[in-house]
Amino acid sequence: MKSETIISEQFYANSSSAISEKTLNGSFFRTNEKSKVHVERPKSPFGLAVLVATFLLLITGVISVILLQDDFEQFHFERIASTWGLPFLVITTILFFYQTGVFLYSSYLYLRYKAIPSVSDDLLPTCTIIVPAYNEGKLVWDTLLSLADSDYPAEKLQLLAIDDGSKDDTWYWMQEAKAKLGDRVTIFQQPKNQGKRQALYRGFKLGTGEIFVTVDSDSIVKKDTLRNLVSPFVVNKKCGAVAGNVQVLNNKKAILPKMLNVSFVMSFEFQRSAESELGSVLCTPGALAAYRRDAVFNCLPEWINQTFMGEPSDIGEDRALTNMILKQGFEVKFQRNAVVLTNVPEEYKGLYKMFIRWARSNVRENLMMAKYVFTDFRKGSKFGARMLFLNQFFKIAMTYPFILFMFYFIAVHPVLFLSSTLVAILMFSTFSMVFYAKRYTLSESFWAYSYSVFYTFSLFWIGPYAIATANKKGWLTRGL
Repeated sequence: MKSETIISEQFYANSSSAISEKTLNGSFFRTNEKSKVHVERPKSPFGLAVLVATFLLLITGVISVILLQDDFEQFHFERIASTWGLPFLVITTILFFYQTGVFLYSSYLYLRYKAIPSVSDDLLPTCTIIVPAYNEGKLVWDTLLSLADSDYPAEKLQLLAIDDGSKDDTWYWMQEAKAKLGDRVTIFQQPKNQGKRQALYRGFKLGTGEIFVTVDSDSIVKKDTLRNLVSPFVVNKKCGAVAGNVQVLNNKKAILPKMLNVSFVMSFEFQRSAESELGSVLCTPGALAAYRRDAVFNCLPEWINQTFMGEPSDIGEDRALTNMILKQGFEVKFQRNAVVLTNVPEEYKGLYKMFIRWARSNVRENLMMAKYVFTDFRKGSKFGARMLFLNQFFKIAMTYPFILFMFYFIAVHPVLFLSSTLVAILMFSTFSMVFYAKRYTLSESFWAYSYSVFYTFSLFWIGPYAIATANKKGWLTRGL
C-alpha cells in the first residue's frame, strides 16, 4: 500500500507525530502506569463533516426508537410467538449475559494490568530483529533506521532485513540502509517471492539472539520500544512471547486510518491488557512481536509446514506462532509501553481484504486451539485461555444465525432494524470513545462512533464470508 512515511528523526523530534507523556487522571480507566500517550491529530473539514453526519444519524436512531416503542413491542411479541423466535431469544440472552460477564471481567483485568518497566542493560538478553519486506519501497528504510536508533545495547542486537522477492525498489532501499548502518544491519534477498512466513523462517534460522523480534517493514518504533518489549522475558521465565502496542502511523492522510487508530487502541490497550493478565494474548501482531528462541524452535517445523484443509498456510503466521507457543504451556504477554506505529489501508478495498485475511486466520486458529485448550497444556490455571477461546468460538458459531436474523429483521421491519442498530452502536461505542478519550484525546475519540457505523453497514459480511472461504489462500493486500 502507498502511504506517507517518516524517518526516525522526524518520529522522535516532531511534536505532531511523536509521542509525549502526560499524567493520566481518571477513575475507572486509571492505569497502574503514571503516564499516558498523547498524539496530536490534524483537523480537516471533511473529517468534521463525517463526525457531524455520524452523530446526526445516531440521534435520528434514538428519536426513532422512542417514537416507535409500540412497533418494537409488537415485533417482540410476534418473534416470541414464532416457532424459532423463543429459542433464538433464549440463546441470544444467554450469550448476552456471557459476553457482559466477559466484558466486566476484562475491565477488572485491565485495571490490574501494569506494563513491565525496562530492565537494566546488563540484564537485557541478546536479540535478533527480523524485518521481512515485500514491495514496501522506502518504507523499509524508515523502519530499519528507527530500529537502529533504538537505545538497546548495540552489542546485544542483531538486525536482519529480508527482501521477499520484491518487484519494486525495496531491495535498493535495503542496500541504502546497509550503506548507512554498516555492520549494524545484514540484508538478504529471497530468489523469488515465497511469502512472509518463508522470509521469517529464514530469519529465525539465521538469528543468533536469545529473543526473536519481528517487525513489519512499514512500521516505526520508539527509541525504548525494543527494551520494553523484551523485558518481560527477563522477569518471567514462563513468558514465551510478547505482543507490542500497535498504533496507526498514516492517520493524517485519510479517514479510515483515523477510525482504525481508535479501534486499535481498544483492541490493544484494553483487550490485550486483559488477555495479558491471563497470560494468554491470542495474537502477537506482525507489526511488532517478540518470541523466546526456544519456544520458536520447539514448533518451527510445525509452523513452517502448517496446512489447512490440505493446503499450505500462507496467512496468519503471527496468530499461528502465538497459538503454537501457547500450546507449549508458555504465557503470552502484552507490553503497552512497547509502541510501534504502522501503516494501515487508506481505502475500502485494502481494508476489507486485510480484515478477510485476519478473519480467515481467526477461524483456522480457533479450530487449532480447540484441539488443546481443554487439555492439561499448561501448569497452573487454564481458565483464562479457555474463557478467551469460548468467547471467540461463540462469536464464530453465532455468525450465520445472527446474519439470517438480521436479513429477516430488515425484510420485515427495515425502520425498526435501522433505528435499533443505530442505538446499539451509540451504546456500545461509548465505551470505546470514553476509553480513548481518557488515554489520548477527546476530539479523536469520537471516531469510535464513525468506525462502528462504517463497520456495521459496510463490513458486516466479512465474518460469514471468511468462515465460508477459510480454506482460501493468498495475502490479498499485496500489490495494493
